[in-house]
Amino acid sequence: MGLTSNTVLALAIIAGVLLFAATVWFWPKLSGRSWRSVLGRIGLLLATQLALFSAVGLAANKSFLFYGSWADLFGQETSIGKVVDRGMSSADIKVVDKQKLDVPGGAKPQVAGQILKVAITGQKSKITSPGYVWLPPEYFQPQHKDQNFPASIVLTGYPGTAENLIKGLNYPMTAFKEAKAGKMKPMILVMLRPTVAPPRDTECVDIPDGPQTETFFAQDLPQAIKDTFRVGKKPQNMGFIGNSTGGYCALKIAAHYPETFGAAAGLSAYYDAADDATTGDLFHGDAKLKARANVLESIKAKKPTGTSFLVTSSEKGEPNLGDTRKFVKLVKSPDRVSSIILDSGGHNFNTWRREIPPMLVWMSNRIEA
Repeated sequence: MGLTSNTVLALAIIAGVLLFAATVWFWPKLSGRSWRSVLGRIGLLLATQLALFSAVGLAANKSFLFYGSWADLFGQETSIGKVVDRGMSSADIKVVDKQKLDVPGGAKPQVAGQILKVAITGQKSKITSPGYVWLPPEYFQPQHKDQNFPASIVLTGYPGTAENLIKGLNYPMTAFKEAKAGKMKPMILVMLRPTVAPPRDTECVDIPDGPQTETFFAQDLPQAIKDTFRVGKKPQNMGFIGNSTGGYCALKIAAHYPETFGAAAGLSAYYDAADDATTGDLFHGDAKLKARANVLESIKAKKPTGTSFLVTSSEKGEPNLGDTRKFVKLVKSPDRVSSIILDSGGHNFNTWRREIPPMLVWMSNRIEA
């Protein structure tokens, strides 16, 4: 009876239908002017509306995975779990659980790879964030035991959860299938949400006297990945991927740290930090910090070093098309830029699921072991 289960959604739909039928059936009996009749009509209407809104909300959440569980919905998901396996843990990345991929032979990591649920602590930023790590089958195979692998950080949007990247956007399964088909090289995926100080949206900015989010993603996290897994230490060994807010973070941080990231992909990215009730005051009046948070200004100021960028949008349905075209024109050689421009596609999971397979193949051709 989980929040995203078909059973809960079906029960909500059935409840809505039954309450609607009950309203139609009992309405003549409740048509009087007595206080009981009035309360009866109000009760039926409210119950029917509640059931219908619940069904719509559950369906939307099942599609977009805003919340992964009842505890997550009601703000009770505060624990990142206890450490149950230290086999691949390090000082900065603690493995708290393991999951298998739902494919034949999925119980064997050397056949289907493995998904690790982790807690990641930044040494400089002092931020701790939950996440997931996808290790491909080759990582566990004896013939590759001394081999390094390319790795990509993957961020979801705000206010999504890291679990969205597994259940909603299917990153591990897509990477598994594309590698098995020979379209891409095996790649480690480190999947998180950009929200490191929930519920605040920090926009991957180092906030004065606040969360040092850019430091966490640009310095702490790459170092933790290199210290924990078999990943090289050069820019061409690591990529950065994200959708929506995550895409904005990926493009911005790769532009700021070309010595760390060899490639970045922004799916439906926007190009300047949001400024609303969810972000609060990000810059505290610091004009330089505000300009640094603008991706177009950052790419203008970037010294070309050979970084590869991929941006996506659509001719109809995405609000970022104009800025995406501006970004493409601003990239200077030897940096490289590629794009996916769909004919139609909104700012949603369905659009990103259409872009992720070719994006992963592209990323595989831009970073290496």
